[in-house]
Amino acid sequence: MSDKSPKPQEPDTDVHEDPNEPAFDWMKPKTSSGASPAADPKAAPTTTTSSAVDSAPAVATGATPATATPATPAGGQPGSRADRKAAEAADAEPEPPLFADTLADTASEKESSHYSEPLPTSALQVRPPEEEVARRNAEREQAAKVKPIGPRVFQVLLAVFYPVILLVLAVRAVTSPLFLWVEYNRPGFPGDGYGFSTDDRMTYGSYAVDYLSNWAGPRYLGGLVNQDGTKLFQDSEVAHMADVKLVILSSFGAGLLLIILSIIAILYLRKRSNGGIRRGLFAGSIVTLVIIIGLAVLAALSWEQFFTEFHRIFFANGTWTFSLEDTLIRLFPGQFWIDAGIVIGALVFLVATVTFIFTWPTKRRRGADTTADQPEVLDDDAATDDTDNLSRESTDARR
Repeated sequence: MSDKSPKPQEPDTDVHEDPNEPAFDWMKPKTSSGASPAADPKAAPTTTTSSAVDSAPAVATGATPATATPATPAGGQPGSRADRKAAEAADAEPEPPLFADTLADTASEKESSHYSEPLPTSALQVRPPEEEVARRNAEREQAAKVKPIGPRVFQVLLAVFYPVILLVLAVRAVTSPLFLWVEYNRPGFPGDGYGFSTDDRMTYGSYAVDYLSNWAGPRYLGGLVNQDGTKLFQDSEVAHMADVKLVILSSFGAGLLLIILSIIAILYLRKRSNGGIRRGLFAGSIVTLVIIIGLAVLAALSWEQFFTEFHRIFFANGTWTFSLEDTLIRLFPGQFWIDAGIVIGALVFLVATVTFIFTWPTKRRRGADTTADQPEVLDDDAATDDTDNLSRESTDARR
């Protein structure tokens, strides 16, 4: 509204100042006949101004004073109060809504206050800076690439246990009546020059082999006699067999323990590391092949030296040497130990080679491991979670 526009005035309820206004007829005193002075033809003037004539059709047609164009007399001022109201309404600005002043005062007070409590969901719409999002993504990718220490430890243990387990299983295969039967019946195996037949060797040798894997005492061999009634095994031979039994049972127990631990490692790697079993067995097969090839080279260079050093590791000097007439030498001559060493090495080498081939890291296997172990890419939901977490942290800090 401009400065020159007339200011709104208070409504005037004096009916005597505006006798021609029909809207105030109800406020005029009634005459004795019950009609208002405005309705009395004697009290009302006989002439009608042009403004009254113009305003009557407007009221009759339902037009509001704000839209109707009042007639202005020659003096430039409206002729009646209705005309003045219409002119003032046309120039006046719309009134503010109810309680607008109160709301404006409240908003100004909140803005000027020192502290205001944020809405619970106002911080959820705030997105962290791009640098913060990039930093969190980099940290998450780095954490996903770092492999935990547990799977690595179990892979190393599996690689270390594998050659020992294969060696123990190969020794168990040799210390069996089946291997004895194959040895005594194969062509070229040397016979006994002191009278043992193949059947005698198979019978007495089976006693010696069974003693190594059962829980019987030294009497199991010490009570055996020849056909002439003499003792089959001397006391020194029984004592050496007792020492061999202790080494064999210890190795079997250690192999069983390592098998159990390897099964635990396999179960762990199956759940925690995709491809961990394959990598552990692959490394174990390499270690096994290196050990077997090294031992085979040493044995081929000097079998006697190799056999002697092997016995010195596990037995005391003087307890494992016997004469050619003793029963142990007649049952287990030098060729028997050469064949046993070849069979043990061949079995271990064969199994290790098969394991090496089936666990070789081909492109397909490496690709499968990489696909399973690669970190998950952050999507919109992950970014939204980061935004929500950062927003909650900022809200808690403000509180």
